[in-house]
Amino acid sequence: MTTANMTAPQDLRVGNKYRIGRKIGSGSFGDVYLGTNIISGEEIAIKLESVKAKHPQLEYEARVYKSLAGGVGIPFVRYFGVESDYNAMVYDLLGPSLEDLFNFCNRKFSLKTVLLLADQLLSRIEYVHAKSFLHRDIKPDNFLMGIGKRGNQVNAIDFGLAKKYRDPKTHFHIPYRENKNLTGTARYASINTHLGVGTLYTTSHSPPDPFLPFYHKAASSLLPLYTPYLPPPPEPPS
Repeated sequence: MTTANMTAPQDLRVGNKYRIGRKIGSGSFGDVYLGTNIISGEEIAIKLESVKAKHPQLEYEARVYKSLAGGVGIPFVRYFGVESDYNAMVYDLLGPSLEDLFNFCNRKFSLKTVLLLADQLLSRIEYVHAKSFLHRDIKPDNFLMGIGKRGNQVNAIDFGLAKKYRDPKTHFHIPYRENKNLTGTARYASINTHLGVGTLYTTSHSPPDPFLPFYHKAASSLLPLYTPYLPPPPEPPS
């Protein structure tokens, strides 16, 4: 059973106290549903993944969230477990993604908005890096605004592809491995990823900076939000 044709039963109970509602989104490795705590009435998000998934990732993603717990803009995971035919993760309900807001605003943000978003985006990724992880799928779809009193807070989500880049105790970098397939979303992948980061190692005889791809990916996520205002590129010299 694939994520695309997975339909969660409406009578499914998660963790004995969360009731599943309508589907509200999809992640890299599962579908996200609106859920309700049947004891308190609080609305939460429930991410489901078929236990028959060829490459299950949800349990790993839940562990990453646990490692990042306590950071500003990192959703809190309330529960992970197996329910019927699904792996289930219960976490904070959030608002629209930056991609949703960008479309709502006719794909045009003011410079002030882009700069305010950039400040929060960089803070979120800096925190993830400080915890020895790389997100590896940075894009507007994976940053969601909060709701209620935290409606202006940007939250990072979808850590199914995240990976440690250094030992959290020694801070020694985990050795770089060449000839790996593209990870994440091609549209937002770094220039070095498309060209082959390994060329940096070949030409400089030193391991590539693991943050280089992030700088390119952050730029590739932010620049499209403001490109309608950018001047056209100069004409090449004749």
